[in-house]
Amino acid sequence: MAKRGAFIVIEGLDRSGKTTQTGRLLEQLEQRDRPVQLFKFPDRTTAIGKMIDGYLRSQSDLDDRAIHLLFSANRWEIASTITNLLASGTTVLADRYAFSGIAFSASKVTAGLTYEWCRSPEIGLPAPDLTVFLDIDPEKARERGGYGDERYEKEEVQKRVRGVFDRIGKEMGSRAGESESGGRWVTVDAGHEKDIVQGIIWRLVEPLMNGVENPLMRLWEEHLPRPTSS
Repeated sequence: MAKRGAFIVIEGLDRSGKTTQTGRLLEQLEQRDRPVQLFKFPDRTTAIGKMIDGYLRSQSDLDDRAIHLLFSANRWEIASTITNLLASGTTVLADRYAFSGIAFSASKVTAGLTYEWCRSPEIGLPAPDLTVFLDIDPEKARERGGYGDERYEKEEVQKRVRGVFDRIGKEMGSRAGESESGGRWVTVDAGHEKDIVQGIIWRLVEPLMNGVENPLMRLWEEHLPRPTSS
């Protein structure tokens, strides 16, 4: 079987250094002449993304269910592009993905959104080969510059979001078992110095740089409808 590109996702709480580490990882991959494509979710440049951007900046209000589905649609409009890039041998790097969508929506205490409902529209999206979750105590994150600029950057919100991420990580881990691919989830302490965090991430990513032999999996594919026999 021909090798395909690796799909790597960097997730994390707000102000965990996620975007910084994603940028550093992108530079490392490019320096090694690896074909790589970066996606940032939400993609705020699309029509859907512009609606999301206004919401995140508290410039507009949307129903909690509507905004969750918009976040999901923003990922689905890129899904086929990700699949094709991976098939061509390109490494795909994502700054946030479906897991953020689930964590932030399911953490809303007044919305009445269940975890299962929030997960449902994400079922079937391309599954990462590796998800690195940058974990940081919300109290420590608050000490970092710019905290509180956007809607979800409140300490009590981040604590709830952290709890949902923990559930997702355990769920993904139970799916992946001891496998190195198909949903591997690794939590990294983002409270360390930037260079230390960067080194930890690279040690996780480097084994995937020669490509992946396993076929691309789909998120929570066990919940996809099964074809019926005629």
